[in-house]
Amino acid sequence: MPHPSTHRRGGSGTPATSTPDWRPWSDAWTRHIPVLTDRTDLTVTVAPGAGGGAPACFYPAVHRVEVDATHIGAPDIADPYKAGHKRLVPTAYGLLVHEAAHAAHSLWTAPAGTPAVVAAVADLLEESRAEKRQRGRRRGDRRWLRHAVTTLLDPGDTPVDDAWHAAHLAGLLLARVDARIITAKDIKGVRAAVTAVLGRTKLRQLRDVWRDAHTVDDTDATTMIDLAWRWCRILGIDPHQRSEPPRPDPGTFAGQLAQALSDYLAHAAGMTPAQYAAQQIQSRHAAPAWWTRREATDAERSAARHLAARLRRARTHTPEPGTRPSAIPPGRLRTRHTITARAQVAAGSMPTATPWQRRAQLPPPKPTLHLAVLVDTSGSMRSYAAPMSSAGWILAHAAHTNQAATTMIGFGSSATLLVPPRQQPTSVLEMTAVGGTTAFLGAVKLADQLLRLRQPGTLRMLAVVSDGDLRDIDAAQRLITTLDQSGCAVLWLRPADLTGHTFAHTSTLLVADPVKAVDAIADAAITALEQA
Repeated sequence: MPHPSTHRRGGSGTPATSTPDWRPWSDAWTRHIPVLTDRTDLTVTVAPGAGGGAPACFYPAVHRVEVDATHIGAPDIADPYKAGHKRLVPTAYGLLVHEAAHAAHSLWTAPAGTPAVVAAVADLLEESRAEKRQRGRRRGDRRWLRHAVTTLLDPGDTPVDDAWHAAHLAGLLLARVDARIITAKDIKGVRAAVTAVLGRTKLRQLRDVWRDAHTVDDTDATTMIDLAWRWCRILGIDPHQRSEPPRPDPGTFAGQLAQALSDYLAHAAGMTPAQYAAQQIQSRHAAPAWWTRREATDAERSAARHLAARLRRARTHTPEPGTRPSAIPPGRLRTRHTITARAQVAAGSMPTATPWQRRAQLPPPKPTLHLAVLVDTSGSMRSYAAPMSSAGWILAHAAHTNQAATTMIGFGSSATLLVPPRQQPTSVLEMTAVGGTTAFLGAVKLADQLLRLRQPGTLRMLAVVSDGDLRDIDAAQRLITTLDQSGCAVLWLRPADLTGHTFAHTSTLLVADPVKAVDAIADAAITALEQA
């Protein structure tokens, strides 16, 4: 999500073009916004893509509010001239109210020369301050502002568990509790996560800052900037030494802050956390439109059956002596279960107790296999696209009946989910390998999100098919090291005819034939299961 400061921008920006279909919305909301702001000099533009990259935006210099029509849907969903239309588009109307709050109450600007990190904090504090003032002037607007909060947030706001991002999340959500926009019950989980990262003392100090900001006059830039400096001091940031806002380490996995924020957004959307996560993944990591699908071949179906048989044998490798309950002899009689069985018969119910216990050769208990396969889809890996597309279908079907979960993710300019875990794809999705490689970090984090590669208790493996020529080698190495230290094996398959980087904490194999890469992944999974 863009930083909150992007909702109130200097300059005039590039005016969004309102198409004829959306012109009635622009005209109706331009006529309506004086009611929200007590200003008569504002215009509203509603159009797809409006907002300058944010859901909505206010340009003070040109007195213009923009709202992205994506949050409305279709132009004929409601009549914007009728008062009841807002109930049909509560999120979009909430965005309009949010920008109206800025137009009515954000009447200050950061002085020239203010360090960027200080200006960012001041704009963060302004979010809840402006909404509190809007609510104080128009109490009924709270209802619509609550709808807008979820649109103005994104799990990407908290990519790492550090003090800066915990404080940022507190300023976005906890401050809105004191502004009486949302309730403490709404963000109970978020408060716990923020407290775990910041500590109670530091969070209490930050709360004093945003509560003081809520009392600042609409034109008092000096006090807002002073409060932003105070915020930085609490977090141990010296704007004289580091003027830009801290950037998250791309080599770090998301943690409890991101999970707490996702849970809040899921609850606000009326979904379970799993449903919300699936929706987000689908919207961000769907396959490009030009990737095609085809029916699986007979050879692929045969390969899936063969691999499934190998997985079953690996799970039952070297049977061990054990005990198994039985309803009939022979075996050792278990008195307690015998009494239970007789009581069930006397009561006229079907006996479920098992009075006998016999010795048997049982397969050893095996953990569930979690296997994520990442495939480089840059132009240099073109010869691997077709074999690995086939491998994704084969692995998914072989794992379905063998207590295994597999996923395949392509990474090039973006991370693409080809095969979701625990699903049997009905067709083979053919990858296209073009362009460069920039999304490896996102692909690893997506694999961890889907299969919990850092969580103990399962047999975890990450297989990467790539030449290793990545943009951020150091960050990639940190992610790999984190997985290795958590017990997740990392297998790196590198084409023998391509130069590239060899990562530490991986088992690296040079492969001359793309088909051999598929075999190597299957062999590694079988070996891991047998040795588990």
